[in-house]
Amino acid sequence: QVQLVESGGGLVQAGDSLRLSCAATEFGSYAMGYAMGWFRQASGKERELVATISRGGSTNSADSVKGRFTISRDDAKNTLYLQMNSLRPEDTAVYYCAAAIRVSTLLSGAGDYWGPGTQVTVSS
Repeated sequence: QVQLVESGGGLVQAGDSLRLSCAATEFGSYAMGYAMGWFRQASGKERELVATISRGGSTNSADSVKGRFTISRDDAKNTLYLQMNSLRPEDTAVYYCAAAIRVSTLLSGAGDYWGPGTQVTVSS
């Protein structure tokens, strides 16, 4: 069982940066065994995939965040990150981290484990 807890959300202005973190408990020796991803859901909209990182470190990101957001992982710290730069009002959403055995699961919009989410609000 993997438990995920996001942090780092908040209220910022357009153009600002934020770094989200996702702490994984009971990752332990399985830290290298999960692909990880960030999703977001804006009010009244469907959840969308933001970025994924495979067990080997390969990354994938949505076109809407390419060049602005960077996903990374530190397995020694059992932590997943999302560095968000040049934030826009349309980035406002609840951001969730997810873990899955296969990155294809994340790319399909699903996950084996989910965090409770952290709110990011970008004002114009």
